[in-house]
Amino acid sequence: MSLPTLRLPARLEGPLSAGHPWVYRDHVAPGTSVPDGTWVRVEAGRTVALGLWASDGAIAVRAFRRGSADAPPQLPDASWVDATITRALALRAGLEEAGSDAYRLVFGEGDGLPGITVDRYGRFAALQTYASGYDREGSDAAALLRLVVRSLARAVPLTGVLRARREGAPAQVVWGATPPPEVTVREQGLRFLANLFEGQKTGLFLDHREHRAHVRDLARGRRVANLFAYSGAFSVYALAGGARHAVDVDVAPAALRDAVRNVAANADALGADATERHETLRADLLSDPASALAAPQLAGSDLIVLDPPSLARRKGQRHGALRTYRRLNAAALAALPDGGLLASASCTAQVSHEAFLGALAEAAADAGVCAQVLHESGHAPDHPVPLAFPEGRYLKFVVLRVTRPA
Repeated sequence: MSLPTLRLPARLEGPLSAGHPWVYRDHVAPGTSVPDGTWVRVEAGRTVALGLWASDGAIAVRAFRRGSADAPPQLPDASWVDATITRALALRAGLEEAGSDAYRLVFGEGDGLPGITVDRYGRFAALQTYASGYDREGSDAAALLRLVVRSLARAVPLTGVLRARREGAPAQVVWGATPPPEVTVREQGLRFLANLFEGQKTGLFLDHREHRAHVRDLARGRRVANLFAYSGAFSVYALAGGARHAVDVDVAPAALRDAVRNVAANADALGADATERHETLRADLLSDPASALAAPQLAGSDLIVLDPPSLARRKGQRHGALRTYRRLNAAALAALPDGGLLASASCTAQVSHEAFLGALAEAAADAGVCAQVLHESGHAPDHPVPLAFPEGRYLKFVVLRVTRPA
């Protein structure tokens, strides 16, 4: 089959051959016109890759297979998809045995399927796409997506696969049965409610599983403030770890209602008094974090979890995101007593690990405290990132201990 061919500058051969999955639009000849979601051949030096063309956005091509001019790659077919899915599942093999039936099955570029993520929620899976071609009926991208769904349905004991809602389209079943409005899943022995139709991400923030476990290990005897709490998962873990008290803070009433329900759903693991040790507080943390942290319900908090939503979608928003991280973390650090802990997270891909640490250092100076780094981590095993793809390293998690000058 003859494919549209894009010739890139020779200087891009290194990243392409090393496995970088993206070809940016400004690396493609101006005026290049290819139908959305079509397979294209990309050449840089002697390296050849096959990828899907996207008609809009900063990423023009997402590469799937690589080879050379002497040994060109073949188009992905059903057997290739099956092998790719098998490798992805092998990486997650121990999660269910560890008490979790909610985790990421496919992490897009990290698992060799750029622009596609699939999350498991018990007997159901929720799929998301991040390239317009997957929505174009009859396109090569849409055909590939069907192969991915069929492969997962054969390899994983699922009842149904839902394509998560996206701009201009509600959630829709693409294979099997329709999930109920709400499913209950297990994560490291705890239970959580997930709405696959309306929830953020695909229902839960699965990428923080190990970070929640770390908070559980830190929480014994502490008073916990969980900022940007969403459905309260960090608080559930903290209470399971022996926290004296936990307060979930969020601007969305629906999120706070879900937080209360998640605590109640784990009453057997948290203790009969769990609901008495748990509170919620509605507050707009982005507008005025210092005032929110001064609320009476948060008095005496000595472990603060700070997990704001992504603060930048484009490079041009990076500096604004760093200012916001600095302001939020300064307010949290100022509110902590001597010896208090701040577990601070960033899911903003445009902010690097080094830049995030810099914002934390500036926040500590603003708060007039010293801060020790006790723990740093990033992606969980079900969110792998290719070494040649630094853009994929979006998640940062840092635990700081506050010390106040004598």
